[in-house]
Amino acid sequence: MTERVVTIWADASLTRAQERMAESRFSALPVVDRRFSLVGVISLVDVLRHRGEPEATVGDAMTEQVLSVLPTTNVSIVAHRMRVYGELRLVPVVDKGVVVGVITRSDLLRQRNAGGVFRRAARRLGGSVAAAPLPEAMAPRGAGRVGARPISSLRVADVMTDGGLVAIPPELALDEAAEVLLSYRFTAVPVVDDGDRLLGIVSEADLMHGSVEGGRMMRARTVAGVMTHDVEVVRPGDPLADADQLLSQRGFRVVPVVDDDGVLVGVISRSDLL
Repeated sequence: MTERVVTIWADASLTRAQERMAESRFSALPVVDRRFSLVGVISLVDVLRHRGEPEATVGDAMTEQVLSVLPTTNVSIVAHRMRVYGELRLVPVVDKGVVVGVITRSDLLRQRNAGGVFRRAARRLGGSVAAAPLPEAMAPRGAGRVGARPISSLRVADVMTDGGLVAIPPELALDEAAEVLLSYRFTAVPVVDDGDRLLGIVSEADLMHGSVEGGRMMRARTVAGVMTHDVEVVRPGDPLADADQLLSQRGFRVVPVVDDDGVLVGVISRSDLL
């Protein structure tokens, strides 16, 4: 588990929750009372769904029915729960009612891949190959590009991330794909062919499904065997409201942006909509 826990109080503003997520680069935070007891979890999608309510607090938007575990809980049980509850990415660890840590899908992937070697890095669009993962500060991610502008006035191209795009090939081994997500701190990454045409997307949840099930290795060994093939996409000229529907209402974390030929030209994430 991650012992360095960033938390927030229920009476804090959603603006403060958004700031804390941006500072810590987390997509969800445990909500605690003044005794550090768990009272809920607030996620970035909760913030997006309540952004039109200026007086709303963390307590108004948070999820109160939270799945938590003990420090002694078997990791396989946590992994199973995260697979069953697809939206669940963060599980608070509670001891005697007090939050002592959190465990995420990234923690599970990191634990399983401990000692692994980053043999084949993610490919930058255009064909060049990096010899090692980029420094964390260079990893592309949404920067909150909407601001005070109404979403109804914007197009996808106005806020999407289109520089420094990272994608992986379908033949990449699952352990190496996990290293890509961990190194860039992504929750999902597009899968493309040699011409940068979108083939699918692979997420932390896909890798958890695809590598270990019931303590037994599954047959899939490459990204092609576990990725999502039928991917919801948007185009640069589409109304931003279309992407907002996918990210805020349908719960997607990342939506690929493609041109008319199916070539990946950008990605749009929840944090882009802030």
